[in-house]
Amino acid sequence: MNSYFVIDSDGKIAKDLKKVMADYPMFLSIGNSNSYEQSMNIILKRKPDLVFLNLDNVIESPFELVTELNSYLEIIPDFVAVSSSNENSYKALKHGFIDYLMTPLVELEIRKLALKFKKKQSSKTNRTLCLQSYKDFQYLNTDEILFLKADNNTTDFYLNDGSVISAFKTLKIFENALPNNFLRIHKSYVVNKDYVSRINYGNLKCSVINTVQKIPFTKTYLSNIEFIKDSLSDLSIQSQN
Repeated sequence: MNSYFVIDSDGKIAKDLKKVMADYPMFLSIGNSNSYEQSMNIILKRKPDLVFLNLDNVIESPFELVTELNSYLEIIPDFVAVSSSNENSYKALKHGFIDYLMTPLVELEIRKLALKFKKKQSSKTNRTLCLQSYKDFQYLNTDEILFLKADNNTTDFYLNDGSVISAFKTLKIFENALPNNFLRIHKSYVVNKDYVSRINYGNLKCSVINTVQKIPFTKTYLSNIEFIKDSLSDLSIQSQN
């Protein structure tokens, strides 16, 4: 799942984008804003993978926002410029934007951009993790990992076949090496959101497929829990009693 955020004046661009992006379940909209401060806050909090930025007088100094993000994030989102001006679009590419869309938006161009980004993400996602201990090399398919648990200076990997594998590195090291479907929800736990089957806010625990263990989460990582909930809810049918 890849999240995207839109910086636009009236929400029309966000609406047009969402209409097309809805055809691709890997994309999740986390909202839109026309404020520099609010946009900065949401990007720092939710860490979207993709940001669409309208350059036509929506916020002052739009390129400064990208520069400022580099001061706080190790990896900033990919930015796509949206503009009615070729000059603005070319200027965006010089500032590191990955692409641009001309307004008024054209469905075909949005679709091509979505597929291009999807292909790029698929090619760079590492699905094999190497656990090395002296001369012993063990390779794990990350799709088979349910969750990780810190145990002092070691990390336990819980797999979907019921096995547990220990590695002599800290949880933080593995958290940074894993694909973006792995999220920290507790100081001692990183969970594969694709296996989450239930989120209980009452007792602050998650249920995970293929295990009876309940994974605790804390308010410190509540934004990650919200992201998991939003991404799963986007693909589900809700029922209310």
